[in-house]
Amino acid sequence: MSAVDLNADLGEIPGDLVLMEVVTSANIACGGHAGDARSMSEAVKAAADHGVHVGAHPSYPDREGFGRVERYEAPEVVARQVREQVEALASLGEVHYVKLHGALYHRANNDPALAEAILEVLPVHHVLAQVGALLSGARERGWGTTEEGFCDRAYREDGTLVPRGEPGAVLEDEAEVVRQAIRLAPRVGSLCLHGDTPGALAFARRVRAALEESGIEVRPFT
Repeated sequence: MSAVDLNADLGEIPGDLVLMEVVTSANIACGGHAGDARSMSEAVKAAADHGVHVGAHPSYPDREGFGRVERYEAPEVVARQVREQVEALASLGEVHYVKLHGALYHRANNDPALAEAILEVLPVHHVLAQVGALLSGARERGWGTTEEGFCDRAYREDGTLVPRGEPGAVLEDEAEVVRQAIRLAPRVGSLCLHGDTPGALAFARRVRAALEESGIEVRPFT
């Protein structure tokens, strides 16, 4: 039987921790685009209650833009911001992996200098990302790496995501989300559902059921 992880970005908006009932890994916002000491503590506890593995989800410190606006800050500055956020979450319990958020996620995938600066200071040595500079750099260091696919985001033909500002970037049809999950599952180690997508809980339940019905075990990648 093949297997895949199901992850979600959580601790970002009120009520999103309900997805802990369905996912196997949780990318917990740790103070950059969202999250604070209280929300992180609640998320870590919820993950423990449901047997969900915890990942740090650092970003640019940009609450106004929800971390989805490129800031073009120097690699060493960004690396320090990432380390501080990961350490804040790690102070509350075990962190199994790191997944960057938003604009930083995409920049680190395409900017080897930034990817190297971040990897140099990360206290956690397992990275979740799409194929790119960050994943390659982590592999070169002998770290754990997991390739990620997105159930609820539209892809371009070259395998990159359609930018959120473009029409159709976020998939809203449940059947389409499920089809994409089934298509991606054999090719990646983890599938992402965004906790702030409308209908996220229903999508997550349907995706997990469809995966299991297809003979794909859903379990944490770490």
